[in-house]
Amino acid sequence: MIEEFLAAVIMRYNYYMAVIIMLVGLYAMIAKSNLIKKIIGLNIFQTAIFLFYISISDVEGGTAPILVPGADVVYVNPLPHVLILTAIVVAVSTTAVALALVIRIYESYGSIEEDELLELGSERP
Repeated sequence: MIEEFLAAVIMRYNYYMAVIIMLVGLYAMIAKSNLIKKIIGLNIFQTAIFLFYISISDVEGGTAPILVPGADVVYVNPLPHVLILTAIVVAVSTTAVALALVIRIYESYGSIEEDELLELGSERP
């Protein structure tokens, strides 16, 4: 019983690693007060999701989807990989906008610490 469980865990270690990386990113977004560290946490979280999605799209024994006449082969679906490429572009764009906002916040308030910004916001009418 335990041997079967350990074999199943070892076979799917990439899922567990993706979840651990996801939790690291979530912790960084929640626990840190620096806005740059929050953006880094968001990027770690997004990367973990990309890794998880690509991991579940893998087909054991699958090959590239190139048709060979007369060959009986198992192909890997290319759609998840294409979706992840699109998600990477969206992630880069989100990071760029977030960094631009942090720059504007720093120029306006002189700080990128969330606690200080909340104090400054409560002082304004």
